This record gives sequence, structure tokens and C-alpha cells, in this order.
Amino acid sequence: MSQTLTAEPRKDTKHSSLRKLRESGRIPAVVYGSQTESIPLSVDVKELMKVARTGRTEMFTLKVEGSSDFNVIIKDFQKKSGAVSHVDFLQISANKRLKVRVPIEFLGTAEGTKAGGVLQHQETELEVEALPANLPASIQVDISHLNMGDKLVAGDIKLPEGVTLVASPEELIASVTAPRAVLQAENEAEAEGEAAADAAGEAAKE
Repeated sequence: MSQTLTAEPRKDTKHSSLRKLRESGRIPAVVYGSQTESIPLSVDVKELMKVARTGRTEMFTLKVEGSSDFNVIIKDFQKKSGAVSHVDFLQISANKRLKVRVPIEFLGTAEGTKAGGVLQHQETELEVEALPANLPASIQVDISHLNMGDKLVAGDIKLPEGVTLVASPEELIASVTAPRAVLQAENEAEAEGEAAADAAGEAAKE
């Protein structure tokens, strides 16, 4: 059973009214899509966060007082001082594939970090396409096999059934690099080696 969220139409968009709205525990919102014009709304922030915890890419029912229900996903959050201050809902069709960015959930501990390597997350979301019913709340990626110097690209990630990759397969997602001190020592050693080789070459010419 899909989740539901109740919204109220919002007619007064004055700045002072928006402040009072937020002080009352509600936040301004808007719903839009190819089948509807943009409609200003307000939602209870606590109820919103209950729905948002299930995953921003999951479809749910938005019940608007005095209007028909909408099948939506959360398209975007706007935050102010760390708190959600506005939310955009996108009306969707259950039979139309969507392109969205899904959060990546990294699992395990990279093997290379046990030897002093540093795990770097180049991306925390992955752009994919799927029918709304097949969109996952997150994409789990096991990184335990990554050794020092290894890289994980988008094409390496196994996607759930019905989900296809939109991002470039070569997009870098994560990597395990040597600590800066080790890299610096390696660079210095390489530079010294090149200098010695140059000196030997000069000596041979003489």
C-alpha cells in the first residue's frame, strides 16, 4: 500500500504569510507535471518527513483538499539553516519511465582502507531510469572488494530488475587512494629516479 500525504491549497504567497506558515509547523510546497499546472500548496513538515524517509524516489499519493489526488515523487527539497523550507512534488504516471538520481548506499569496508588507504566517494547519487513502481529508495553498492588503487565506476554497479543506467558507465563513483604522505614519497622517489637517469645520460654524453 502506497503512502499518502495530505496537502492544503495555498493562496497567500506573501513573505510574511510564509513565515507564519513555517512557524505553525507547515511549509510551502508546489506540485507540477506534464498533466497539471503548478499548484501552490502547504504540507505538515512532520508528515512530510515520514514520507521522505521511505526514499525520495518512491511514488506516493498526494491528497489535495478540494482537488483530485496526485501520484507524485519528491522532486526537490529546499533548506534554510538546515531545516526543510520548501518542497517540490512532481506528478507522474505509473506507466511512464522516469529519469531520476537515486542515493547510493555504500556497504562494507573497502579492503584497501585496512592497509592505510583512503576511500573517496566521488558520487553519492546515480542517475537511472525506470517505471515508478521499480524505482528503488536507494541503490546498495558493496565496496568491500576495493583494494588500494582500485576504482568503482557506474558500469560496475548491479542495478535492480527493471532499472537501467542513465549515467555514463565510466562515471567514477568511488576509489581507494594511498595516503597523501605515501603519494608524496612515491612522487619524490620518482622525481629522484628521473633526476638520476638524466644525470647518467649527461655523464654518458661527456
